[in-house]
Amino acid sequence: MYETAHARPDGESTVARLALTASEQGYEGLIVRNHDDTVADYDPETLSSEFGIDVVDGVEIRADNRSHASGAITSQRSQRTIVCVHGGRLNRLACEDERVDVLAHPMTDGDFNHVLARAAADNAVRVEFNFARVLRANGGVRVQALRGLRKLRTLVEKYDVPYVVSADASSHLHLRAPRELAAVGTTIGFTDEQIHNGLCEWGRIVARNRDRSSDSFIEPGVRKGRYEEDD
Repeated sequence: MYETAHARPDGESTVARLALTASEQGYEGLIVRNHDDTVADYDPETLSSEFGIDVVDGVEIRADNRSHASGAITSQRSQRTIVCVHGGRLNRLACEDERVDVLAHPMTDGDFNHVLARAAADNAVRVEFNFARVLRANGGVRVQALRGLRKLRTLVEKYDVPYVVSADASSHLHLRAPRELAAVGTTIGFTDEQIHNGLCEWGRIVARNRDRSSDSFIEPGVRKGRYEEDD
């Protein structure tokens, strides 16, 4: 299972502190998903070795318009293992672009409907069940967040949309163990198994993208290799 987080300067904690906490909570990997204008300074390989957890370089693209967002996706795709798009006004663009791995928190600043669900499914764009507001807000904001997540779950199940789950931490204090996220998931109708799948999906994306970036990869099912001639 993998979790994601915003590290300093996008968040409050360093990547090292986040990695330590995630490791203690039983995660196999931590994806750093700073917004593209707040780059964190860290060495994934060094931290992975130090804390015994796979530290992954990711990014969450936010932009004021589609043109800026499209250009950022192009530039970040070749640099980052995981590319997320900040949900809201960019929901449609993200769902229609197969280069995007994850549409982040689509219900926080926007809406999600059956048209977007079909597009996300067609382009293998994961939608995120982001539990940040459920975990860290209260009152009307929390109620609204729960309502949005329930609507998203209905669409994801109806149209078989791939998905991920995250607490979207901006501090090591925001990280939650898998069992705690599973408890939150039950409030919107998820089973423990579904939450587990959403956390594992991050790792599957990481493995796929690393494989695609290897020198031997040509396209799905086709690889470079050395072949012996028949005698």
